[in-house]
Amino acid sequence: MTSSTGFKSKSVAIVGAGPAGCMCAYFASQNAQVTLFDFSKPLQTLLYTGGGRCNLAHAEYDFKELAKFYPRGEKFLYSVFSRFSTCDTIEFFNSIGVNTYVQEDLRIFPISNSAEDVRRKFLGELSHCAFKKEKVLVVEKLENNFRLKTEKNDYYFDEVVIATGGHAGFLLAENLGHKIIKPKPALTGLITAENFKVLQGVSLKNVLAEVLFENTLVAKIQDDILFTHNGVSGPLTYQISSLCARLDYSDRNPILIKLDFVKKEIDLQSMFNLNPKKDIKNLLVGFVPKSLAEYILKLNRVNSEQKCCDINGQTRDLILKSLLEFKITAISTTKEGEVVTSGGVCLDEIDSKTMQSKLVESLYFCGEVIDVDGFCGGFNLQNCWSTGFVSGNA
Repeated sequence: MTSSTGFKSKSVAIVGAGPAGCMCAYFASQNAQVTLFDFSKPLQTLLYTGGGRCNLAHAEYDFKELAKFYPRGEKFLYSVFSRFSTCDTIEFFNSIGVNTYVQEDLRIFPISNSAEDVRRKFLGELSHCAFKKEKVLVVEKLENNFRLKTEKNDYYFDEVVIATGGHAGFLLAENLGHKIIKPKPALTGLITAENFKVLQGVSLKNVLAEVLFENTLVAKIQDDILFTHNGVSGPLTYQISSLCARLDYSDRNPILIKLDFVKKEIDLQSMFNLNPKKDIKNLLVGFVPKSLAEYILKLNRVNSEQKCCDINGQTRDLILKSLLEFKITAISTTKEGEVVTSGGVCLDEIDSKTMQSKLVESLYFCGEVIDVDGFCGGFNLQNCWSTGFVSGNA
């Protein structure tokens, strides 16, 4: 609490100076002395978001609908997002001189399209906070306060916020008695049993995917996909990897993905009849890129230069099935692409109204260190902004 003389009596340590930690610091510093600890540069991780353009948020303004984009933490986030919404995020960044715009896909970016610009303006608002480039090794709860041990010194604070992002803060939380949900990668590319090396670099827009595991439907989703040297990547793949992050899949027990490249009923025989002398490959390029058309034909043992009039009914049905149910068997994740950790501090041990630990008084959490993760599109940053506000305000 700030006294009449402006002296802030409470001291707060924030472990982690990423998006969540800095948002927490902004609001906590209004009533407390704040020190941020990070062995990296403050807001360094922000520079890589949105391809360097900084995808700040997603233009979904109903907090319950927004929470649906989080495979882990949906119900927990109801309270968080009701306290700090997408509108609040936009208003906050406008207030520090970062004006925004909304893309057609509802992703929200700064008008400058520069993550560096956002970082510079945000850190300008935290000039009154102390930053220590030190790695926190231990957080210990004493009778009336906390002791923080770094590789350089010991520090004492009234309250502590752990905002370290992924793995870095798990041991700190665990040593304070918290349960850690085992971390697994999400928002990653997928390695497939199939060899797609000849398709490397081929991308398709708005592909519909049916995802199954152990003969059970996991999801039906639609987005862009990219073939890589060892599997698939892109927004659709990131969603699939996120939805399946907690599944125990492998080459012996893979995820089955069926891709629909057409997304409508087509009468392939009528098309053959209308184009009898056309090479089958040239007909298929109306639906998929040339290299994928050639791959599908080779998969079904069809000469790519065979005329449509020479395709029999059985072969026609095989080609049609490849267009509507192109099968991919995912056997593991890859670190290529955009990586977010699924797992973290168990949500049952955190008060969603304050982000305070239910086990240790005056200990708070925010950001990706908790068991919350979202899809691509600004959702993981929104988690940081909202939990950062709630913890800082509390």
